[in-house]
Amino acid sequence: MTPPRYPTKPKPGDRVAVVSPSAGLPGLFPHVYELGLRRLRDELGLEPVEYPTTRRMGADPRDRARDLTAAFADPTITAVLATIGGDDLITVTPFLDDEVIRANPKPYFGYSDNTNVLNHLHRLGIVAYHGGSVLVHLGRPGSPHPLTLDSLRAALFTSGWYDLAPAADWGDETLDWGDPRTLTEEPPMLPGEGWRWHGPDRVVTGRTWGGNLEIVHWLAAADRIPSAAELAGSVLLVETSEEMPPAEEVFRMVRNLGERGLLAGCPAIVVGRAKAWNFDRRLSVPERMAWAEEQRAAILRAVGPYADDPVVVFDVDLGHTDPQLIVPYGGEIRVDAVERRIAVRY
Repeated sequence: MTPPRYPTKPKPGDRVAVVSPSAGLPGLFPHVYELGLRRLRDELGLEPVEYPTTRRMGADPRDRARDLTAAFADPTITAVLATIGGDDLITVTPFLDDEVIRANPKPYFGYSDNTNVLNHLHRLGIVAYHGGSVLVHLGRPGSPHPLTLDSLRAALFTSGWYDLAPAADWGDETLDWGDPRTLTEEPPMLPGEGWRWHGPDRVVTGRTWGGNLEIVHWLAAADRIPSAAELAGSVLLVETSEEMPPAEEVFRMVRNLGERGLLAGCPAIVVGRAKAWNFDRRLSVPERMAWAEEQRAAILRAVGPYADDPVVVFDVDLGHTDPQLIVPYGGEIRVDAVERRIAVRY
């Protein structure tokens, strides 16, 4: 498999596409969305360009695919940012025009259900970016988290190596988007405890693949993921969503990746901090700590029989918790278990 290539980066002042290939939630929460757009302009110096389905809930998958293809085709657009995730992007990617996208590669930013697009671009040989959300992260109440903003800025505008940093504070409790008054409040945060390392003390450098675990599992069922041979030597990224799959289900999903042969050639696994609070599961802080520990144990139990003593790092802020670090998808990562450092090449 040919290593994916990095697309050309935007510059401050450029036009960037803002798309909703998954859920058109900007139409339901315009106050959050407009805040995110304002910060895209003011904090990052980019000019957002909307498409017909960006604010439309329930848009036909073919229309969403048409908008995403158009964003890549437009020569005045230099990057593409997803507003948020959802749950049906798997129905959209089959309608993308791959020839147009291959001929016009651009940095794409998204996570969660956008794992569908990230994986699709990976298979087309294009490096994309796991993370970034106009609604969730640029529209964060109070202000964008400094780690998120610094990482996003570096991923957008630079091309060198970037050291990821453990968060001094983090949160997974979200405020109510239905109440515009909450936009002035900082979300509840907890003290950071650093990353948790398992496995041998060695340095692993490779290209990333993976994303949201639930979506990766769907993609495997649809037979849309690369083969074990194609992914040999890749560093696996794993994170779980606000749907909060229980530890036993996480175990089964990771085990199934092992049965497919995807863990055997994996020298390192980087696991996002488990999201353990949602509006329908308002766990206390001790319950959230226990939830995360059960998930960590489940992943280690699932990996053990299939992988040859990989380096495994937990609680990296790359998923559905706050802050969020941007990680290149198909791009290079260095996982240094000797110095306890992680660096990515943007």
